[in-house]
Amino acid sequence: MTALELVSLLTQAIYVLIFVLVGWGVVRRHTRTSVDIALFFGAISVAIVESRLVTTLGLEQGEIVTDIVALLIIAMPYLLLRLVDDFSDVPLIINRIAEGGLFLSAVAFIATEGTVPPPILLAVVIYFAALSTYCAVAFVRAARRAAGVTRRRLQAVALGTLLLGLAIFFAGLAPLLPSAMAGLPNGLTQALALASAIAYFVGFTSPHVLRRAWQEPELRAFLRRAASLPRMPDTPSIVRALQDGAGSTLGARAAIGLFDPETNTLRFQDPHGVLPSEIGRSDYLAWRVFETQHAEYYPDAARAHPALASAYRTHGVRSLLIAPISAANQRLGALEAYTDHQPVFSEDDLDLVRLLADQAAVILESRALIDEAARVQAHEEAARLKEDFISAAAHDLKTPLTTLVAQAQFLERRAETQPLAPADLPGLKRIVREGRRLSALVLELLDASRLEQGKLVGEREPVDLVELARDVARRDSYEGRRITVVAEAPVVGSYDPRRIGQVVENLVENAVKYSPDGSEVRVDIAQRNGEAFIDVTDEGIGIPAGDLPQIFERFHRASNVDDRRFAGMGLGLFLCKGIVEQHGGRIWVESREGTGSTFHVVLPLEGAR
Repeated sequence: MTALELVSLLTQAIYVLIFVLVGWGVVRRHTRTSVDIALFFGAISVAIVESRLVTTLGLEQGEIVTDIVALLIIAMPYLLLRLVDDFSDVPLIINRIAEGGLFLSAVAFIATEGTVPPPILLAVVIYFAALSTYCAVAFVRAARRAAGVTRRRLQAVALGTLLLGLAIFFAGLAPLLPSAMAGLPNGLTQALALASAIAYFVGFTSPHVLRRAWQEPELRAFLRRAASLPRMPDTPSIVRALQDGAGSTLGARAAIGLFDPETNTLRFQDPHGVLPSEIGRSDYLAWRVFETQHAEYYPDAARAHPALASAYRTHGVRSLLIAPISAANQRLGALEAYTDHQPVFSEDDLDLVRLLADQAAVILESRALIDEAARVQAHEEAARLKEDFISAAAHDLKTPLTTLVAQAQFLERRAETQPLAPADLPGLKRIVREGRRLSALVLELLDASRLEQGKLVGEREPVDLVELARDVARRDSYEGRRITVVAEAPVVGSYDPRRIGQVVENLVENAVKYSPDGSEVRVDIAQRNGEAFIDVTDEGIGIPAGDLPQIFERFHRASNVDDRRFAGMGLGLFLCKGIVEQHGGRIWVESREGTGSTFHVVLPLEGAR
């Protein structure tokens, strides 16, 4: 056996093997695409088997058998074009040219009884080569639109088609060349035929291991994109990102429906407008897959679900790939991919849809765990805040209430035992002072509630911040601390005067509270770049560095504050921050423990009148 004979035998064996494998595929899943693939390789295999039987067994080749084999070979380019038409739009004129070429080639062969004149043979060879080249280009374009395993398999099919076209071209040239050059195209033809057979084998019947290796890069890319998805703001954002990622990986359009156990429906946010926003128990294909929990491929979506046929046609949907999204025994939803043509390699695409659905389940489960952890944390935080509030309120309300009750009881006993005694003016003043303190605490609690509802800041009007700060400084409740207001000129903006006054008052009172006797509290007010700046500086106990990030939180008090010495519920700075931010400003603090603090407030001057 010569080298050329060995190459020829190997080539023929590969083509027959491909036919056996794709023929088994037709038995397993009967679709037009699988049938067209089997017809194409069947035509090649019949010619190979017939030739081998005649050569090996020395049988006499009948005229009818010869004609049938020849016609099958002539039909190969047209059968290949049918396969192209299964997944790509072949223009009508190309179909008509192919049909005309097939008819004329068959007529020429029959009319000449197998002895085709060289000019006609050359025309047939050119027709074969041109049609094969067109099919190869169509496969390349389809590969560019596809993704993952399908892209690589289509690339192999395109290469096999181009090589087969060249092999046919050189085989057709052989009879037209001088006898001295006849061996050259024969050897080249055999080499091209073997290469095309290998490329077709890789494309149409690629081993499972190879397909898995091809899938891996696409899955890795999807997983890289998906790694951050559970941390997205909400579940709809995650679903949109999953749909985009699945569509990109599949080279198709994708939609995800999440199961709502309360309504027993699948809720879609389909960006392509094919599916309704809500699907209940029905004949919808997505619902069928969700119920059965088995991934399905529907080659003809309109036939599988006639009720949506018009919607499928309107949106260019021909085939569907649907997989359930589930984690353990929990059904989460369904992933549906739309294709405008039947996938050539539906099993690979369906496997990929299954993998993507499994990854979507992992991501959605992760998000659910994050949400549950957030709910638990929020519940715990709410419980902690409630306990803090009760503790702080009970402690701070108890002090003035105790003084009020004790002073009132004293006055009551005195009135009973000494009805003619003069009024106890210091005692009455103490009652008034503690009553005002109690009222201030209650108002602070009410303000915190209004702040939560966004209703704390009222009508705005022109306010001179310098004059407002001087009014606060003139009050006589600072127990000997000096309050100094420093400003070069009036600073006027449009604010709620009561609330901005409350901010300045709270900051000054805090500075006084935590400062030693005889110290100075300085209030600097300035205007720069369309903003008002208020800085309140004290010489007090300062704030530990670890407390600075939480100092403006509700009920938070610095760790160096002695509750028995410094009364308060930890709402003052919380209210200051809310008032400033509702005015469009910002507030922060600079402090060192033991050396004092400076609170900075910046307010916009826009709208000042």
